[in-house]
Amino acid sequence: MNMRTYSNKLTVLLATLIILNLWVAVFGDGMKNTDEITARQNRIEIKDFAFNPQTLTVKSGEKVTWINRDEEPHTVVSVDKQFNKSTALDTDQTFTITAGAPGTYSYFCSVHPKMTGTIVVEK
Repeated sequence: MNMRTYSNKLTVLLATLIILNLWVAVFGDGMKNTDEITARQNRIEIKDFAFNPQTLTVKSGEKVTWINRDEEPHTVVSVDKQFNKSTALDTDQTFTITAGAPGTYSYFCSVHPKMTGTIVVEK
């Protein structure tokens, strides 16, 4: 193979890789895994001494994650012991459960009992 042919093939290969990378950058969000999207939607932020959203509706078997955005520690405790309680969550720490049987799960922060929330689990 002469040097000119090799150079042309290399140029075509590099141009193809550049186009592919641009395509992924532009359209890559549309290819996200549905599990990742669901996980982001099933997130409860703890901020300003409140659970946000205060009520979250999920399907049985989906994961629910709390993340503490306050400077104070918080916990997540099920009123009826429908899921295991969290340890004290420091800033930016998370706690995740898997939603069980359909029903309404009420929870609170044991450090600040006025902080309450609800998870509604559907089939």
